[in-house]
Amino acid sequence: MKRPFKIRHEFVEFIPKERESGVLYVSIPYATAVHNCFCGCGLKVVTPIAPVGWTLTYDGEAVSLSPSVGNWGFPCRSHYVIKRDTVVWARNMTQEQIEAGRVCDRMARAQHFAEQPSDAVQAPKKRSWWSRVFGN
Repeated sequence: MKRPFKIRHEFVEFIPKERESGVLYVSIPYATAVHNCFCGCGLKVVTPIAPVGWTLTYDGEAVSLSPSVGNWGFPCRSHYVIKRDTVVWARNMTQEQIEAGRVCDRMARAQHFAEQPSDAVQAPKKRSWWSRVFGN
């Protein structure tokens, strides 16, 4: 397995078209983190920061990204975790394990969005006894 190595994070509004290797670009306004694959292949990796995507943690010094980044659609098939500005290589996964993870991801997204209230239909706010009596 490859050795862990340090990277640098950079907070930006817009992700630069030309990305520097070894840099994790974080756009808070667009809730996205982007980097060139840390295996060195140079392919663009996009990780949406969302309740059903990745979680980004900033401790005032370094960033961590969770869960792991599995680039299963890339020829390199790299798999790693970003923990406190360090790339930690993770184990390879079989195609069955990858598919099982994708199923879990789809189920989590479906459950998350099914539980979200619709903007178009909202339950009426319940008025207090006082406001019903006095018409406020």
